[in-house]
Amino acid sequence: MESISPLDAFAALDMRTGTIVSAEPFPKARNPAYKLTIDFGEPFGVKHSSAQLTSRYSAAELAGKQVVAVVNFPPKRIAGFPSEVLVLGVPDESGATVLLIPESRVPNGVRVY
Repeated sequence: MESISPLDAFAALDMRTGTIVSAEPFPKARNPAYKLTIDFGEPFGVKHSSAQLTSRYSAAELAGKQVVAVVNFPPKRIAGFPSEVLVLGVPDESGATVLLIPESRVPNGVRVY
């Protein structure tokens, strides 16, 4: 059985930048979350994601924010909502998610390497 190298595993993740177009409350989610609409530019277009960001971000402050997300995982249905990408973040000292964002604005859809 051949094992995959860590570098090959990393290369298999397709992480791209996108800009949040809108964020709206997602009351049907098990844990407090937003429904995000994210523009990844060409050729990816607009994708949707469910994200548990309510304890750190308001819906209004998320709109226009550029984020990093994994775009090549299979879509997942969360309380009937199609979550197509995984928005990346890290926990702060209280466990709330802090988004991974580019330091400077970059084009939507560029790949993380």
